[in-house]
Amino acid sequence: MSLFSKLRNTACVMVASLALAACGSANKEAATDAAAKKEFNIGWSIYAGWMPWPYAQQAGIVKKYEDKYGIKINIVQINDYVESVNQYTAGKLDGVTVTNMDALTIPAAGGKDTTAVIIGDYSNGNDGVVSKTAKSVAELKGQTINLVELSVSHYLLARALDSANLKLSDVKTVNTGDADIVSAFATPDAKSVVTWNPQLGEVKKVQGATEVFSSANIPGEILDLLAVDTATLKANPNLGKALAGIWYETMALMNAQTPEGAKARAAMGQLSGTDGPGFDAQLKTTFMYYTAADALKATLDPALVTTMDRVRSFSFDKGLYGPGATSVDAIGIGFANNKTLGDPANVKLRFDPTWMQMAADGKL
Repeated sequence: MSLFSKLRNTACVMVASLALAACGSANKEAATDAAAKKEFNIGWSIYAGWMPWPYAQQAGIVKKYEDKYGIKINIVQINDYVESVNQYTAGKLDGVTVTNMDALTIPAAGGKDTTAVIIGDYSNGNDGVVSKTAKSVAELKGQTINLVELSVSHYLLARALDSANLKLSDVKTVNTGDADIVSAFATPDAKSVVTWNPQLGEVKKVQGATEVFSSANIPGEILDLLAVDTATLKANPNLGKALAGIWYETMALMNAQTPEGAKARAAMGQLSGTDGPGFDAQLKTTFMYYTAADALKATLDPALVTTMDRVRSFSFDKGLYGPGATSVDAIGIGFANNKTLGDPANVKLRFDPTWMQMAADGKL
């Protein structure tokens, strides 16, 4: 979760509202544009779990699968994470790296039918609740907590409070930008914060600070995905195959405890603005699904449905579905084995195991 891109800020009462208006025309364009084509744009932003994409391009792995499937895939860096998701929602990108929550509250809430082709990782300590006064979640009751509101930090706080039988109404939150949260925590007025790395690492260094809860306490809930326009995938099945092939070949190299693997990780670190050791440190709090079999298992696990039920409930309660949504069931979320949350006639976010299954079966 880079300072520059893993903004994770759904900020998106406004985005969802604009998307509902704009995506009507965008989706009409998508319906006509989603024909067979040869060139695709996949957006990414800097975050440990997404650095395999630019590395794969640099290392020639993207070209290998372009040649195999006769297509062109442009791996496009977008410096701002939310902007990358907005560009995808507007139809300027065919796919994008995105969290599960943001995939739901931005493109899906805006009416763009989106498919998670790959579940790449989950935050396993990259997000945390830190306090200078509380030594446990229970002691947060009545406190004022600084965080980026309506983001996964807000979601993490809700999950933390739930673990102590508390509610969001038991605390007061103060919206604090990610760029300001470290300096805010250094002041006497700020007692507790919720944030993500690299800011999390900095606030944990403050004298007397205690991390009372982290994403490691809710494994598998803050997911990082590669999402692609569903209509584009249907019209261009080789795109999904190529993307999965690129990803899992890069994963195998990235996970290799060999000089080649170390070199690949160091290169990913440089691409993200750090070095090999710095990148390895980020990976320690990022649970990567290095194999297609592991990613497939996570996709088929009923726990994914439970996770998305929590995410959608939080999102609807906070107004992130947009003003037109009257129920948490307004947006359908599709899973393997024909399982659906919400309106089955309005499925806009899909967790499709097709390409992970093909990779696991060696059919790419």
